[in-house]
Formats: sequence, C-alpha cells, structure tokens
Amino acid sequence: MFRAHAARSFHDTASSIPGIPSPYARSEAFGDSRRKQTIISLLDVLSELSNEASIDNEANLPSTLEDDRDVPTIDEKLQVAGSDSFNKFERRIENLDKELRNFANAARQLGSSVGILSSAFRLRERLTKLLFLFRENAATLFPRKISRQPRETLVNPNLMDRRRTWRGHQPSLKSMVTDGDLDPESFPGQFAGFAQDVVTFLNCLNEFPEFTDEAVNTSMRAFEVDLKYWASCLEEYKGQFRYPAVQRYIHDLTSEIGEHIDNITVNLSMFTEIGVPTIRFAQQHAASNLLNLSTVATFFSAVTATTLQFSYQLTDGVLEKSVNAFWFSSLVFSIAAAVNSLLGLTWKQAMYRSPGHRVPWWVLIWIKRSPLVFLVMSVACFSAGLMLFTYATDQGFVTSTITTVFTAVTSFGLAAVSAWFASERWIFVQRRGHVWLEDVINEATNSMLRLALIVEVRKIIHCCNHHVLAISGLLRRVSFKKVADLVTRIRRKTPTLPTTQDGPPMIGLSQQISISVCSEFTERLDSVGGRASEESESSRRAIARQRFKGAVRSVIMMQQQQAGQVQTFLRPMMPPRTPSFDRNSTTGMSPTVGMSPTRFSSIGLSAIRGPRAPSLIPKLRTLEPMQDLSVHTALVRHLQFSPSGKYLATSSWDRSSVIFRVGEAFTTQAILVHVRGFIGQVAWSASSTLLLTRLTRGIKIWTAEDGLCKKTIDRPHSVSSVAWLPGSETQFFSVEGSEVYKMDIYGRVIDSYNFGRIQLHNVAVTPDGQRLLGVGPLLAAPNGLHPSRSTRVEKRIIVFNIETRIFENQTPVVNDVRDITISKRGGNVLISFEHKTPAQLWKMELVRDARDREHPYAQIARLTLRHTYLPKVHMDFAGPSYFGGKEDQLVLCAGKAGDIHIWERDTATLLHYVRPQPFGGDLTCVAWNHSTDDPFMLATGSHDGTVRIWTTPVGDPSSDDASYLERRTDAGVSISDQYASSPILGPAPTPGPSRALRERAPTIRTTFSLSQG
Repeated sequence: MFRAHAARSFHDTASSIPGIPSPYARSEAFGDSRRKQTIISLLDVLSELSNEASIDNEANLPSTLEDDRDVPTIDEKLQVAGSDSFNKFERRIENLDKELRNFANAARQLGSSVGILSSAFRLRERLTKLLFLFRENAATLFPRKISRQPRETLVNPNLMDRRRTWRGHQPSLKSMVTDGDLDPESFPGQFAGFAQDVVTFLNCLNEFPEFTDEAVNTSMRAFEVDLKYWASCLEEYKGQFRYPAVQRYIHDLTSEIGEHIDNITVNLSMFTEIGVPTIRFAQQHAASNLLNLSTVATFFSAVTATTLQFSYQLTDGVLEKSVNAFWFSSLVFSIAAAVNSLLGLTWKQAMYRSPGHRVPWWVLIWIKRSPLVFLVMSVACFSAGLMLFTYATDQGFVTSTITTVFTAVTSFGLAAVSAWFASERWIFVQRRGHVWLEDVINEATNSMLRLALIVEVRKIIHCCNHHVLAISGLLRRVSFKKVADLVTRIRRKTPTLPTTQDGPPMIGLSQQISISVCSEFTERLDSVGGRASEESESSRRAIARQRFKGAVRSVIMMQQQQAGQVQTFLRPMMPPRTPSFDRNSTTGMSPTVGMSPTRFSSIGLSAIRGPRAPSLIPKLRTLEPMQDLSVHTALVRHLQFSPSGKYLATSSWDRSSVIFRVGEAFTTQAILVHVRGFIGQVAWSASSTLLLTRLTRGIKIWTAEDGLCKKTIDRPHSVSSVAWLPGSETQFFSVEGSEVYKMDIYGRVIDSYNFGRIQLHNVAVTPDGQRLLGVGPLLAAPNGLHPSRSTRVEKRIIVFNIETRIFENQTPVVNDVRDITISKRGGNVLISFEHKTPAQLWKMELVRDARDREHPYAQIARLTLRHTYLPKVHMDFAGPSYFGGKEDQLVLCAGKAGDIHIWERDTATLLHYVRPQPFGGDLTCVAWNHSTDDPFMLATGSHDGTVRIWTTPVGDPSSDDASYLERRTDAGVSISDQYASSPILGPAPTPGPSRALRERAPTIRTTFSLSQG
C-alpha cells in the first residue's frame, strides 16, 4: 500500500510542478513515448494490486472457527514429520552402536575374538558415515528442523580408542574427516559396503561353533539382501542424488532401514546376554579338559619314570629289552601329551588366534587331538611293558596270569571306547550330524539281515519254532483235559469241594483280564459250596452260559484297551459338546440423533492464501447430495463423467456398467451387462461418443447413445489400465504388465512400448501425446535381486518419450503408488497412493538434456514434488484422487469412511471438508464433472452399489461468486501449466436446483453383450 501510494504521489507531483522537469517529459524529449506509457501502466497496476492486497488482508482476518485455531501450515507439518522420522532413525543407529560396543566389550573375554572385534569396529565406523550422509540429506529437505554437523562429528572417541589400542598409534584426524566417500553420490557404494560389513560381522559371529543364534542369522541375512537391493536400485540414479525427489526417497528409506536395525539390535542384545556366556563356558570347559589332561599326563610320566628305575639295567634277554622299549615309549608319549595339552590350552585362550576353518587341518588335529592320543598310547605302552615285566622278572604264575588278563581286558576296553569315539567323529563328518552312530549301526544290521542266506536261516528257525509251539500247545491241552476230568470225578464223590472252572484256559488273555473274569463266578461258587451235589443239570448250564458271556465281555474289553478306546457303557453319561458361539451380534449403528445428513465443515478464511480462493469456499459449503442412484447390487469400482458432461459411466462388481444421462434428475441411459469378468474401469473418448470398459483379460467398446457393444477385444495378459490418446476417437493404450500396447477400436495392435522391470498399474498421456507417464512397482533390481519379505519393493514414476522411446525421468517412491492423473494442460501430475498415504502433486517441466551433447537444445521432462495434500483427519483413502473444477484448479479425494476433502491445487489449501455421512456407507471411488463450474458436480460410489450425486445450487452468472471459471479464464492460464490447452468441449446441460432424494433411477435401455469378456 505504501509503495503504491508513493508511486502515485511521485506521478502526481512530477506532472503538476512546472518548474521541475518531469521524467516523463525527459522521455518525450528523447522521443521514447512508449516508455512513459509503460511506466504509467506499471504504476497503475501496482496501485490496483495494492488495493486488492489490502482488501484480502481485511478479509483474511484470524478465523473464529474452533477447528482452525493454531493449525500449523502444511509445510510445517511436513517439516515436523520429516524431522521426527530422522530423529527416530538417529536413535536407532545410536542404539545399535551402543549394542555393538557392549558386545565388543563382552567378546574380549573370548578366545579368537580379534575377528569379531575388528568387524564390529568396521561396522560401527560404517554406521557413523551413513548417519552423517542421512543427516546431510535430511538437512537439505528439512532445513528448519535438521541442522548440519561438521565432518569432525565422524570421529567417534570410542573408535579412536580402539584404533590406538590395536595399532599402537592415534589415527590422524584428517584421514577420517576428509573421506572422499562422504558425498551424496556415494549412497550406492555406502549401502553395498554396509552390506559387506554386515556379512563380515555375521561370518565372524558364526566362527564360534559353541553357540549359533538363528535369529541373528535371519535378521542380518535379510538386512544384507535389502542393502544390496537398494544399492543396485540407487545405481540407476547416478547424478541425481541432489534432486529433491531422490533425496526424499532416500529419506523415506530410513523407516525400512530402521526396522532392520531394531531387529539386529534386539537379537544382538540377546546374543550378548546368552550367547557370549555360553561360548565362554564352552571355551572354559575345553580349557579345563586340556588342563586336566596335562595334569594326568604329567602324573603318568612320573609313574613311568619311577618304574623305569627297576628295569633300565635289565638288558640281557628279549623280554627285558621289550620292557624297557615299552616303558621308554610310554614316557615319551606322556611327556608329549602334557606339553601338547599346555600348548593347546594357550592357543585356545588367545584372542588373536585364527578361527578353526582358517587353520591347516594337520595343525588343528595336532593341537586338538594329539594330547589325548599320546596319553592313550602312553597308557597302552605302559600296560604292555608291565605285563612283560612280570614274565621278565620270573614272577609267580598267578601274578603273571592275573596281570595278563587284566591288561588284556583294560586294553580291549580302551580300544573299544577309542574306536567308538573315532566312529562317532567319522559319522558326524559324513552325515553332518543328521544321524547318530546307533542309527548307522542299526541300518547296517538291517542290511545284513536282509541278505539271502540270513533270510533263509530265519525262515527255517521260524518254521521250527512254529512246530515246537504247536506240539507244546497240544500236549498242554491233553494234559489239562485229563486233569479236569480227574477233578470232576473227585468233586462228584466229594461234595464239600468247591466247583472249579471247566474247559481249557483262554489263551492270549492277560493275567489281569483273566482274574477279572473268574472272580465273579468263583465267589458265586463259593457261596454255594456245600450244595454242589444238589445242583441240577439246568443250573450247571446256566452257569456255563454266564461264564461264556463273561469271557466274551472280557475279550471285548481287552480289544478296546489295546485299541486305546473306552467302552461307552462304562463312561458316565455326558452331554454332547456343542461349540460356543457369541450370540451377541451387532445390527449396525443408527444415525446420531439430531445430526443433519448434510452437515459440513470447512476451514476458515485465514488459511486462504490466494486472492481468488475465498470465492470458492461459500460455494463449496453449499455442496450437498442431490440424488442417490441405486442401480448396482455390488461394489462400485469406478465411475467417470464424460468430457462433455452429458453422461456418467459407472462400473461395478455385479458385472454391469451403467450410463446415466446428466440432468436435473439423473436417468439411466443404458445398462451394459458383461457375461464374464469383473469391470475394473471405464474410460470416455474425447467426444463422449465411445466408452471403454476394462475387464480382467479384455476390453469392450460401447456406444454412448444406444449402449451397443461395437467390439470385444480379448487380450492374452491381464489388463491393468486403459487410456485414450488425446483427441483421438479410434486409438487407445492398453497396459498389460510391463508392456503398453497402442491399439485401435478394431482390436489391432499399432505399436508396443516396453517399460523394462516396471509392472505398471496405471498410465497417463500428456496432452500433446508425446509422453507416457506410468506408475508401478519394480519387479527386480538391475542385478536381479529381490527384497526380503518384510521390505517393500521400490516403486517408480516413469516418464517415457513415445517418439524417442527413452526413459526421460525415473522417480523412486517408497509407498504403494496406484494411480496417476495429468491436468488438462499437462503441467501438473497427481499421484495417488494406497491406504493412508496422502496424494501428491508433481510439477512436470522441460529441461535441457545434458546427456545429449549432439543436440544441445534437446529437452526432457523432469518431475518435481510441489505439494502433499494432507487430510484434516487420519483417513484410509478410497480409490484414486482426481482434479476438480473445469480448469483442474481443485484436488479432491474420498475416504472409505465417507468423508471428502477438497483442496486448492496450487496452494494445497484445504477449502472444504465433508464429514462422513451417517447414511452414505463406505465410499469406494469419486469423480468430478469437469464440463462446468456452475454448478459444481461430483459423484461417489459405495460398497452397497449406490451412486450418489453431489451438486451446488445454480448461481447467478453476474454475481461475484457465480463462476470461478469465468474470472480465472479472464485472468489467464495458471503459471503452473506448461503445455498448450487441448480443445474444450461444450458444457453439459445445466442441472436444476439441488434436492436430496433417494430413489431408483428408471431404466431406459438394457444391452447385453454375449461376447466373451
């Protein structure tokens, strides 16, 4: 205001004072009248802008809305989120460094620990360098929250102490600070070096055979795979590590790297607490064994030397010479065992010794096995010499015999145990510890028993055994029958004797069952002891029947016990088990009492930065549901207004697509029924006369007026997206995996474009038709690697030049990108993600191609992130986000809960927020009618198949708030658009006044397509 006032005062004063030559008069004197007019026009424009700014300042007073008090700006939110992410990553790095330091201190007590200490030191040094590089990257992205640190911070005092201790001198500060690798372009090399350091540390950790932790191995192997994967992917961005897009991708990797670091930190802590004590105990146990072996060998050498005093002078006969030879050999072996035991003890306790797999086999065997072998040989030689000594000194027969027998027994036992130990070692080496020695012996025994001769011998033995058992059984039955007859005759003569059991015994029953069977009848017979002579023949038959029933019952019980079953009649009666279910079921939440279905909220005027945005807020506040179209019976997958605004096409999982005619009340133009396949997308041609419907493996082409299927195109691969060529009515693109096919409406393939290792989800075409923009995940790294299961694959935004067939730009992203949309004029690209990741606006601009030296004026496209559209509340986005408004001046997205956000595109200012509707259900997609801004019109689809139409009331074209498009068109094209405007089709018929109604739209025409989809 002050500047405009000063300019106006200067203009008036210079023109009104005659005595002072005016600058405009001097310009006329030089004959430059145009300059004067230009300056005057410039001053007038500045004055008008100053007035508008003062009006806007008065209008943009602090809002009184409670929801917008102390709300930080979007940039401030991104700065805070980015700084929090880096600070969390820094804490993770520091925790891992601390755990490595603790592990190194604990591992110093172990033998052969120099390798693990050295690898831990290199790993900590690598962590320091990576943290410095990530800090530099974060400081570039978030300068207000993350401060840079000098290179002197790379010097870790703990690392300096280690170097001074190991190498004997203090490393120079310059050698560590001025490291040429600490450049943003060195990120791939640092990742590859980090992977190598992790593998080296893991290999050194596995060199301790006393303890192996699979959790540490799994976490470090997964981290190694991911580091190599990221290093290979980042190699393709050489020279771009100072671009904001690549820097943001590297910053987003901190969350993935941090999760790996947390896993390694936890597992390494457990290894320090459990593994290191276990290894120390095993090494101490081995050292104590060697120490005991050395003690025994020393004692035995003293015994051998003492006995030599009685025989070293006996050199007359062969026995005397043999005794001396054996005892001298025993003394040599015992001394060798003692010395080698001390040598092995010293070697095992040394921290600088080489691991076992890096020592020659003969050295390892000599150190580990020779003490015990020498001691065994010493004992054997001493025993042989002692036995011969009894004969050489003419001891008694008993003494010589006993000594010989005991020597033979002990020698045999010693040889057998030694052979068993040697066999166990051999089996462990041959079978890798999968089987025991006993299993091998059993296998050998079974193999020997399967020999033909052994089989025939076993058959003969089995046959003989069978005949012997049969004869013995026959003899037992005959003898028992005779004894039973004798007892019966005696009982008849002597009535006082108790009745015994007649008949042969039950062969095969256990003793327990036999007792339980006979006890009942024995007691019963005892009760009638004296009256046996008075029993009649009928009573004896009854007792025989009861005994037979008891025997049958006993056999049944025995069979059930052998089968592991329990008799049902012996179990207590139990009610049948019935599964327990939760009878409480929710019937759904009823709408809140008193809540209006059209309750909206929007942000205050204080958040509006642009001069024209305030006029949109009152109009957006009037946005309300006008009509519910309940035609579909399943989820609405996609919907789109035609470019002319006359039609709305929907696709649903009920295998139908509906064309509605836009008007005061939407009516059904045609129902397009698909016999096979689900409809995933609809796409209108530029003239709104043809409609594409995308199936899983095919594309159908329909006419808008009569809803006839002109062509069914079957594809060999899955079709993920379709897009018309700009301004074309006959050609479109079909996205199938990593291939994009250019086709015509007759099904002919005109051309194809390969996107390499990118599996495309969606593509968009620039308005001039020269470039394809695609989004999708990376199938594999350039070296063929894949990330671990817990790590997300890299996604990319690709700019492909159709004419030159080169990739002009590749932008990496971490989140799951699904959809891409280009504005009408081509300068803005809207990227949509899955789940809770907000949409982003990228600016596409043409820059000089520095790689093409033959054509210095060649240009390529480059993408730059402009805005991230943060929602007012945390939400799960439903479908892609889209541009809104006739000139794409808005950005809108829908949440699955039913809420809708509308932002201004160029400022990322939230203009309007529609709260979740109590009767709307979960949303699945949203679409905007781009044909007109008066009224605003959008459509939403839901899970229950309902399509809801939202509109604003029709305003007065002469009013200030009537048409934002007219004022914007008069003011000129937005500076963010870079391409020429495509032809704008005529507006759609203007709908009538808005009204809220819920009814089923009448069906005009139903068209069935019997062709295979």
